[in-house]
Amino acid sequence: MAQENELKNGKVLANTTALVTGGSRGIGRAIAERLAADGALVAVTYNASKDAAEEVVAGIEQAGGKAFALFADLVNASAIPALFEQLDTELTSRTGSNVLHILVNNAGNSGWGGLADATPESFDTMFAVHARAPFFMTQAAQSRLSDGGRIINISSGLATRPLPMVPIYSMAKAAINTLTHALAMELGKRGITVNSVATGWTKTDMNAAVRENSDMVKSIEADTSLGRFGETSDIASVVAFLASHEGRWVTAQVIEASGGYRL
Repeated sequence: MAQENELKNGKVLANTTALVTGGSRGIGRAIAERLAADGALVAVTYNASKDAAEEVVAGIEQAGGKAFALFADLVNASAIPALFEQLDTELTSRTGSNVLHILVNNAGNSGWGGLADATPESFDTMFAVHARAPFFMTQAAQSRLSDGGRIINISSGLATRPLPMVPIYSMAKAAINTLTHALAMELGKRGITVNSVATGWTKTDMNAAVRENSDMVKSIEADTSLGRFGETSDIASVVAFLASHEGRWVTAQVIEASGGYRL
């Protein structure tokens, strides 16, 4: 009955838990806020800014939701098991169980890294966060994920339409799309769905410099079917659908959420 009341109040993710990597800003923040608004208890990871993560948690709690923050250095894959040990402790103290229902692999790092100026170190760092971390995050999460759970990877339209100024980023996101298909096949027997959401031009601090160039803004908007930059809430809405019961029959998909960029 309690769950029915929650559903009537729009809490479609009542009694669920979610982990959103890189949830202290941008798209990750919007996802964390949306999942919490839908009723999930949300763990938000951060790397550079504890204050920003705590601000996200405070905002969620002020809105009536539930969240907490965890530090995570996703460049270092060997640190991921310790992250999940912290998650176990926090979830158990709040729910009595370490069961995780939703994993959102969103964390990223900046760095355009073109052919001329890339270094082995910058290449490795980009792949570590965008491709390697989601693999080992899923490896660590699988024993905790409930049957019928959700894994949602944040990808990019650049995975299929790469740009020469960001070859490393484009390659890493293509790897995520491939991983999504492989994981969906492996975990499907448990009813776990695995999907990627491929973003287009979305208003975040990572592309603030681009949006200061009026000519580039006009060009991007002209190449976008819906005629504007995406908002982080646009991406969060797609993630919320995939995380919900309504998304139960969607798996192994790369869903482009770009407003129709260059289609």
